[in-house]
Amino acid sequence: MIKFENVVKKYGTKMALDNLSLEIPAGELFAFIGPNGAGKTTTVKLLVGLLRPTGGRIFINGFSLQDDYLTAKRYLAYIPDQPFIYEKLSGREFLQFINRMYQVNSDSFNKSLAKYVELFQMAGYLDQLIETYSLGMKQRLIIAGTLMRQPQIIVVDEPLVGLDPRSARLVKNLFREESKSNGTTIFMSTHLLTIAEEVADRIGVINNGQLIMTGTMAELKKQSRVNGNLEDIFLTITQESA
Repeated sequence: MIKFENVVKKYGTKMALDNLSLEIPAGELFAFIGPNGAGKTTTVKLLVGLLRPTGGRIFINGFSLQDDYLTAKRYLAYIPDQPFIYEKLSGREFLQFINRMYQVNSDSFNKSLAKYVELFQMAGYLDQLIETYSLGMKQRLIIAGTLMRQPQIIVVDEPLVGLDPRSARLVKNLFREESKSNGTTIFMSTHLLTIAEEVADRIGVINNGQLIMTGTMAELKKQSRVNGNLEDIFLTITQESA
């Protein structure tokens, strides 16, 4: 479970996030969309602990990020839009490092490794240095490492960056499976409205630092009075709130 409680973030006199209150229950795949500069990146950085709010509170599974940071972070995994990886390691060494750091037992690691090596077709490059990987290969490695940990909450910023169509389809299916079958909460920030419309249980729209609408597609259509796709709804409500 993720909870934002009256969260404010200012950069000097600039209001980047204005009184955000939002609750995402366990097992929900939540898509967070908005124009450039709307506050998406600030929200993600606050949620994963890279920034501290100016006001308000953020809770992860009931634990405050401000007061009980280490406990809250144990439940959380973060997949950034630009993968930062130790490039002098091989893919296998990186996955071993991640899983030892999070104390995943060897049996679970070996089973998960076999599963994701096959799913992501990583066998041909798993023992090569990461510095030789393409952006898409790095992204597959990061996603595999995240899912192998089996976190309760995954925060994803632009999850399909660099992925080919097959890998993109696989990742979308894996996220749906994680939320529906394993009860994983997924907070996904994206510019790709078609992805949000396709996979999300609920969608939140932010503009000028304010959350202007949340709901399922049916609820967004009703609230916006736009009987179209997510792009139609998004363009209408963000123009109105500009």
